[in-house]
Amino acid sequence: MAVLADGIGGPSASEQVLHTARQVFDEFKPSDTPDVERVAQLLRDIVSETHLVIKMNAVAAQAEAHASFVGLVLTPHGEAVWGHVGDSRLYRFTDGKCVARTSDAPYIEHLVSSDRLPEDAAKNHRKSKLLLNVMGNSRKEPFVAIGSATDLAPGDSFLLCSDGLWHFFTDAELAAVTAKSSPRQASQMLIDKAQERSQGKGGNCTMAIVKLVKAVQEGARVGKLV
Repeated sequence: MAVLADGIGGPSASEQVLHTARQVFDEFKPSDTPDVERVAQLLRDIVSETHLVIKMNAVAAQAEAHASFVGLVLTPHGEAVWGHVGDSRLYRFTDGKCVARTSDAPYIEHLVSSDRLPEDAAKNHRKSKLLLNVMGNSRKEPFVAIGSATDLAPGDSFLLCSDGLWHFFTDAELAAVTAKSSPRQASQMLIDKAQERSQGKGGNCTMAIVKLVKAVQEGARVGKLV
């Protein structure tokens, strides 16, 4: 599992996300063939538990804190399941191209279908403060958008990142850098370029890169580096 959180109003909320995610994941007891819905529920449980703890901490501190969330789970059966809340994103890259990216569209559709947002207002949703979908909001529960993929292959990669990173890049740029570099090299290149493009005025720049490699067959001989 990979998890990324971006705190609003201090680092405490994002730190709580990571702590709770670790706890809930450690307690998760998958079956021999965990299906997508079971893993999706795991991600929802992480968000629900974290949301509750952040709200309780806010009461004690007398200051409300918020956090975005994006989580990715890879199963032993070659499946990927992800969920997100807020403006942190997940990208999936295949053959140097972006083939999937999280967005706020599922959340908007959820609000419209539940009669909580008129269709005409949905067209201008980015301007509305009513659509603040985060953990820790004392006025409403967070909505978890779920995605999945079953056609994973060696060479595929995932990028989890905060808005302080993706705001300054196109999907094609992110795909190219991730494909051509190691995760560590790609991370440093993207951070440096984001800082340059933001001219020192950007937000928190956080990311996690997961690259899939071909599994070593049982009994295969592994060379030793000297």
